[in-house]
Amino acid sequence: MDYRKIYNGVIVPMVTPIGSSGKIDEPAVEKIIRSFIQTRVSPFILGSTGEAPSLSVIQKRGLVEASVKAIKKQSLLFVGISGNCLSESIADGQLFAEMGADILVATPPAYYPMTNNQMIAYFSALADALPKPLILYNMPAMTKHNIPVEVVEVLSRHENIVGLKDSERDEQRLEILISKFKNRTDFVYLLGWAAMSVKALTLGASGIVPSTGNIVPVLYRELVDSLQKGDKINADRLQHLTNNISRLYQEGRVLSESIPALKALMSLKGLCGKEVVPPMYRMKEDEEQLYLKEMNATLKELNVL
Repeated sequence: MDYRKIYNGVIVPMVTPIGSSGKIDEPAVEKIIRSFIQTRVSPFILGSTGEAPSLSVIQKRGLVEASVKAIKKQSLLFVGISGNCLSESIADGQLFAEMGADILVATPPAYYPMTNNQMIAYFSALADALPKPLILYNMPAMTKHNIPVEVVEVLSRHENIVGLKDSERDEQRLEILISKFKNRTDFVYLLGWAAMSVKALTLGASGIVPSTGNIVPVLYRELVDSLQKGDKINADRLQHLTNNISRLYQEGRVLSESIPALKALMSLKGLCGKEVVPPMYRMKEDEEQLYLKEMNATLKELNVL
């Protein structure tokens, strides 16, 4: 089976819409996912952008249920099962697969340091127990350690591990990994560093995972399509434009601040509310109102609203 024909293109790490009561905002989930389907991109729920470590068991199950209902099998659904307890990640993976997840995604456990052999043993045990394919998720900014290239190589031979989503901001690593896997049909490389989308796709990456796709999925779809058509000039234009949009909520902010700002931007498009889950918090009211006023004007200038 050629996984490059299955797990490719644009996969958006979706925010988790939360209502004021703390429950999953199901109408917002449907609205966001429909915007993805209309632009031929796939959702990845329960990742870092989706505030997964902060969600309760009930919230996670509610999001999976709402997403499966909204997607109506018109796209693949990627679902995160990252955690520090192997048995709980296995249980989540089995349940979410039963509920309708197509692919499961996991980082290494985030608390204890891990040797290469420990990491190989952990992911092998996880993949062995899952009824759906597993994608490795490298996010050292959050887990505080990365998945070494040599570990990825070993795990890429596991029959139920089908790819790597890599969010490490290291150009040399990006080039090394793509060169190793671009000609493999049984393992894919997905870039989680959106600012390098054109470079990675040009080198042979199978797909990109841009958080800014929550706001402008159509621009990333056009970027991928442009490269497939050989139109690098337009792809470079779109890379520049999407990078500028990303800066609107990322620049000068750590992730726990940028996600509330991202949801605020999305609220301007009527996609979801501005609620986040502790330990994340919304901006102070006066700051938020000023930000929304400025961003409303900026997004209109960029022809995004």
